[in-house]
Amino acid sequence: MARGQLQVLNALDVAKTQWYHFTAIIIAGMGFFTDAYDLFCISLVTKLLGRIYYHVEGAEKPGTLPPNVSAAVNGVAFCGTLAGQLFFGWLGDKLGRKKVYGMTLMLMVLCSVASGLSFGHTPKSVMATLCFFRFWLGFGIGGDYPLSATIMSEYANKKTRGAFIAAVFAMQGFGILAGGIFAIILSSAFKAAFEAPTYEADAIRSTVPQADYLWRIILMVGALPAALTYYWRMKMPETARYTALVAKNAKQAASDMSKVLQMDIEAEPQKIVQIEKQKSGFGLFSREFAKRHGLHLLGTTSTWFLLDIAFYSQNLFQKDIFSAIGWIPSAKSMNAIEEVFRIARAQTLIALCSTVPGYWFTVAFIDKMGRFAIQLMGFFFMTVFMFALAIPYDHWTHKDNRIGFVIMYSLTFFFANFGPNATTFVVPAEIFPARLRSTCHGISAASGKLGAIVGAFGFLYLAQNKDKSKADAGYPAGIGVKNSLIVLGVVNALGFLFTFLVPESKGKSLEEMSGENEDNEAQEETEQSSSTERRTVPFP
Repeated sequence: MARGQLQVLNALDVAKTQWYHFTAIIIAGMGFFTDAYDLFCISLVTKLLGRIYYHVEGAEKPGTLPPNVSAAVNGVAFCGTLAGQLFFGWLGDKLGRKKVYGMTLMLMVLCSVASGLSFGHTPKSVMATLCFFRFWLGFGIGGDYPLSATIMSEYANKKTRGAFIAAVFAMQGFGILAGGIFAIILSSAFKAAFEAPTYEADAIRSTVPQADYLWRIILMVGALPAALTYYWRMKMPETARYTALVAKNAKQAASDMSKVLQMDIEAEPQKIVQIEKQKSGFGLFSREFAKRHGLHLLGTTSTWFLLDIAFYSQNLFQKDIFSAIGWIPSAKSMNAIEEVFRIARAQTLIALCSTVPGYWFTVAFIDKMGRFAIQLMGFFFMTVFMFALAIPYDHWTHKDNRIGFVIMYSLTFFFANFGPNATTFVVPAEIFPARLRSTCHGISAASGKLGAIVGAFGFLYLAQNKDKSKADAGYPAGIGVKNSLIVLGVVNALGFLFTFLVPESKGKSLEEMSGENEDNEAQEETEQSSSTERRTVPFP
């Protein structure tokens, strides 16, 4: 045990893996399960929204969302998430992790339900309602990032902390999978109940009126897992690190963790007095923070930003892949519900084959290989596979080579998840002081979401065909998919370089990483030397 460390924190660091660790993973992880379901389920229904609300009489192809509406529907949740990460990250350090944790969940439940409702019947009013509630849904989801990561890091022991935080994040994979599976089941049921011809055969009848319920139900079901977790979130005690180091209540921290760990823990109020006397209560914008953690914060924000540009822009060639290998036929050869079914099936297969395994590889290896090695390896292979897709892009477009293209594409996803997509979430929850941990994680995550916005929308325009007549309807000419992939390869290479700013936290206590133990030890030494001086000074 480090000399300056409280017994309650040491007990957490060396605790054997117990049932409470798994309950914490499930409680925090269900938030991420819901986050992923809510964020990614919109991609399952955007084509359907286009068919229902933007049908053009006599058009050769089914209706699609105009570029500005498509960008708003897909991107507004990211904007909300970015704002929520900053706000709830800051609030988690001010009010405590537990108090804020319930707020984010209630917001997610209410806005999931509300995003399936609409005020008015015109396309404009339906899209405006959807975007309004998707923004606030994203705001709640944003809060879950810093709070779940911080809570899990502060509950975990030193030995398996990385795996526990990564396991919470890995629930995202199951959320994406659940969204796809639920959409497959629901669209199959609708398809069986309401038969419809293809768009080619009968444009009007190809979209049955009941299809309007399909997208609403898919969006609303996202409220269920969050609602089921609410009670358990409210029963969790505040983390001992927040109670002891930020709220300065050693007695409460010892009492809470005695129940959780089922052992007697001494309160040590005298050490809390020492911590309070420290002059190290530096703020986020102080020179001291910049000196100690400035480069660390630059490392966590830049790597998450660069990763998310690459990760979220992968959607830009997803449609090419799905169409190329025949998972999704041309839109006019299907009816509206069939199209939802095909898109959901394709997304589920990708999640099952590369996304979910990637997350759990990280969980298995993060405490053996370390965060730094996994992040470097992930960025390296993402760069390699992105260039392997980009440079011979014309070769991959030939029918005989499409399977190779899909394998390369899946491997890029796999190494994103067995790599920086997981580690950028884990590391900011470990390397900053307790009183700024949630805030710094929120800033890092918000930087990532900024990258997601750049990736999802900048590249949507950038990847359009150089010939305007061949670009998607409503879009200007771009630089083409090949050049866009080369840009993404460069982005991944930059992520590799910026990883060198991030310290390794494997096997170290949170206080050791943030320097809080050294501060406590320095304080103890000062006090001891001053008391020794008082004892040796003779009376006049």
